Amino acid sequence: MLINLIQKTTNLPLASVQNTVALLKEGATIPFIARYRKERTGSLDENQITHIQKTYQGLQDLIKRKEYILKVITEQGNLTPKLKQQINDTWDENTLEDLYLPFKRKATTKASVAIANGLEPLAKTILQQNNSSLYKIAESYRNAKVKTADAAIDGAKHIIAAWISESQYVRDRIRKIYSRSAIITSKVVTKKKTEAVKYKDYFEFSESLGRCPSHRLLAIYRGEKAGYLRVKITVDNAQVTPILDKKYITSKGECADHIQDAIDDSLKRLIYPSIENEYRKLSKQKADIEAINVFSENLKQLLLSAPLGTKPVLAIDPGFRSGCKVVCLSENGDLLYDTVIFPHPPQMRVEDAKDKIYKLAKKYKSEAIAIGNGTAGKETMALCKSIDFDKEVDIHLVNESGASIYSASKVAQEEFPTQDLTVRGSVSIGRRLMDPLAELVKIDPKSIGVGQYQHDVDQNLLKDSLDRTVESSVNAVGINLNTASKHLLAYVSGLGPTLAENVVKYRTEQGAFSDRKQLKKVARMGAKSYEQAAGFLRIREGKNVLDTTAVHPESYPIVTQMAKDTKVKVESLLHNKSLLESIDLKQYVTSEVGLPTLKDIIVELAKPGLDIRGEVETMHFSDGINSIADLQVGMVLPGVINNITKFGAFVDIGIKESGLVHISQITDRFIKDPAEVLKLNQQVKVKVMDVDEPRKRVSLSMKDA
Repeated sequence: MLINLIQKTTNLPLASVQNTVALLKEGATIPFIARYRKERTGSLDENQITHIQKTYQGLQDLIKRKEYILKVITEQGNLTPKLKQQINDTWDENTLEDLYLPFKRKATTKASVAIANGLEPLAKTILQQNNSSLYKIAESYRNAKVKTADAAIDGAKHIIAAWISESQYVRDRIRKIYSRSAIITSKVVTKKKTEAVKYKDYFEFSESLGRCPSHRLLAIYRGEKAGYLRVKITVDNAQVTPILDKKYITSKGECADHIQDAIDDSLKRLIYPSIENEYRKLSKQKADIEAINVFSENLKQLLLSAPLGTKPVLAIDPGFRSGCKVVCLSENGDLLYDTVIFPHPPQMRVEDAKDKIYKLAKKYKSEAIAIGNGTAGKETMALCKSIDFDKEVDIHLVNESGASIYSASKVAQEEFPTQDLTVRGSVSIGRRLMDPLAELVKIDPKSIGVGQYQHDVDQNLLKDSLDRTVESSVNAVGINLNTASKHLLAYVSGLGPTLAENVVKYRTEQGAFSDRKQLKKVARMGAKSYEQAAGFLRIREGKNVLDTTAVHPESYPIVTQMAKDTKVKVESLLHNKSLLESIDLKQYVTSEVGLPTLKDIIVELAKPGLDIRGEVETMHFSDGINSIADLQVGMVLPGVINNITKFGAFVDIGIKESGLVHISQITDRFIKDPAEVLKLNQQVKVKVMDVDEPRKRVSLSMKDA
């Protein structure tokens, strides 16, 4: 049953769903399944496997909710065979909650008070609509708590209103109206108009809820949360009341009028607030997921930024008044030296700064300079470019978002217990150039600064998605087992923090790993953990040449047989494209190993250990453009994409403020998403369209650039 429901929801092949769920139950990770179990899944990618996992988990949660509801209704003595069947048969969360609604434990309500006062029979009489002497009947319901006939009728109407609001038929029909025609409106809180200027686009705002994009919804809800906006989600009452009138009013006269009152009361007081909350939640969830997907995609691109590699680096965290913090790092990222220079106002010790940088670069054989892209970043870059080094030294501006978070973190304290925050920040900037992935995994992904409304979205969903993104990126690249930190190893498939720490401890005590099989000797490394992790861990210059590749140890016998059949050593297969192309893969197909895995093996042998991240590029900004005041409309400038949202892309043009290229200004053809044509860290040319210096906003276009 569950497999069929997952298949229907995901629209993926039934066998693929069935096998993927089985693998997940066995404890396999998503990266492992996607990379090494293609035969069983039909070559599903990580996104499809994640969809299956989330759908499966959602159904498990729904089953638990059903069990709880059945238990409550049973304890009340209200569970009928029909109701039990309805609850067991439904797999829709809203329908399930509608079935439970009449039996839900509630606080005291107008209806519950009226029922306690004995007015339920009168409510039924009114609904029957076949009695013309209602007041006379109502008189008989007077008691110590119901003083008059009018009070009795009012109480009965409260009961009817509650019954209407609990009707599954009514709620389903109204939900359909909300789905197709709900309107979201916002108005400014008059008293806060001045301080709410940031939200002025939403002071008198109205739009179809279904068409309101995620970034706009999140902005509106943020304004409401801050107390600046009043927000409503409504439908046209004229579409709703005829449905309820037709269902509940079958006559004319006194009873019909009272039922009409009950319908109006039920809608205003019970149904509309309830379903509005439902659609607020749904719209927020949808906006959250879209924003989180944008953040996750940006994060993935940032994590997979091209590394400089193992080269000595001089790194600078720029600043004006407090100076620029300079560190020298070895090719492995070890801190060798640190100091401070003051080339900018107010000190202006330019020549002293240039001399220090020149001498340090020469002494520590620095092959590149990494400069943080924050305050004084461009000025520091210009300074470094003016230095005449004895050899070629590449100069890079590095995204420093989150470096200050790292500096104060427990991780940084462990790495540099005797250094201050500024030194740690400079080290992080340098290491980001050398290997962005290895350094960025030490920072909470939320602090990296490539998101859209990340503080407004569901934080649990955000953490889950970002953790998956980091895990996916780490395993896509493959990790050097002998140099990786415990923070990086923790994201390797099958490991986690404890095993990662044990790997580092083993490496420290026993020396470098010489082959993957040694992993089995690591404390608490069971067969399943080894299976999940081994293929993603690389050993450079180890005993077995295959340990430097993404070929899983379980497939080593296949490669050995290929070498034997082609009459060469395994080493001779590596990089030998013509020989590899001559191998007939069909003769190696078994019940366990199919063509997808065999093709992956051939690709990996052709380019063993290839880093998918490519090579780092140097960015050159326009000279003379140092602040927003230097910009003029019409200028065409080089820039680099530093954030992508659904409504456009932000571009670093070498000043403090990033400019916005609205989605309509990216390309002449229609696109739904900037990510269709742009990537993070992509170098672009942009034209300045508008400069709003007071609000620190720059509008850019790529169309005419």
